[in-house]
Amino acid sequence: MEIERVQEIASLSNLNGTIPIEFIRSENEQPATTTIHGVTLEVPVIDLSDLDDQKLVASIFEASKDWGIFQVVNHDITSEVISKLQKVGKEFFELPQEEKEAIAKPVGYKGVEGYGTKLQKEVEGKKGWVDHLFHRVWPPSAINYQFWPKNPPSYRETNEQYTSMLIGVANKLLGFLSKGLGLEEGEIKQGLGGEDLTYMLKINYYPPCPCPELALGVVPHTDMSSITILVPNEVQGLQVFKDDHWYDVAYIPNALIIHIGDQMEILSNGIYKSVYHRTTVNKEKTRMSWPMFLEPPSEFEVGPIPKLINQDNPPKYKTKKYKDYVYCKLNKLPQ
Repeated sequence: MEIERVQEIASLSNLNGTIPIEFIRSENEQPATTTIHGVTLEVPVIDLSDLDDQKLVASIFEASKDWGIFQVVNHDITSEVISKLQKVGKEFFELPQEEKEAIAKPVGYKGVEGYGTKLQKEVEGKKGWVDHLFHRVWPPSAINYQFWPKNPPSYRETNEQYTSMLIGVANKLLGFLSKGLGLEEGEIKQGLGGEDLTYMLKINYYPPCPCPELALGVVPHTDMSSITILVPNEVQGLQVFKDDHWYDVAYIPNALIIHIGDQMEILSNGIYKSVYHRTTVNKEKTRMSWPMFLEPPSEFEVGPIPKLINQDNPPKYKTKKYKDYVYCKLNKLPQ
């Protein structure tokens, strides 16, 4: 059975100016009617070059507790490395269709890696205006190169270079998040599998959409990960739900957007909040983003950190294997 890719649907839709009915959201989800227009949400921006660690711990704690999202600048990943990451990702999605299908998620494959379109159970058969590519980039034992593009030829080297720089930023952030909870610097990372913590890259490709006011790229959700470190392109699209409304998140060139994910909310026993967000699409331009999900190994059990639990603060979440959490989430089952 041939799968229809959104990139191909978009080419036809842009010719006739309409989109298939399965992409039209219900009225209470349509961006046109549910977005606060003209207001860009200034989520906290944190300067990682600040030498005052206590100040960084405090500001990351506040942002993670009150917002579940923040942006970091001066993070030591050069703009050149970020530009190269964006360039090779864009070049992959501009390849002929059959070349992309060569690394498609195999039929019946239980994982998420590979080139694809559908990720989770679709509510009422509604679809998101996006194609994607998933593959793990760290640790080496978790990598399956069958899902990495062969073209452009510099794809692998570019992603390895970005990953090596990103790991340093991630370790720093996890340390600050740990200290914010009154824990030792390494305790959050240990609660996620330590050195086996997995880095899963996703590239989202949102082609131009003739009816952006009716469609969504990605439906409202929280990330399953511990944290997500995201590189966007310059096309506006990320929205966050705050105070009962949807707001656009300001684009800052070369900033990394950090989402608190479900596993971090669980580990912190609800002190940190995973961010509820969605993605809109653009009429003229292709939007792309490069989220990196920091995930526990699939067999690893995640639950509230014991030091944060006492009589006055009982566990609010079950302790369970990460793979079981993922299965329930993707199939819309209670946790």
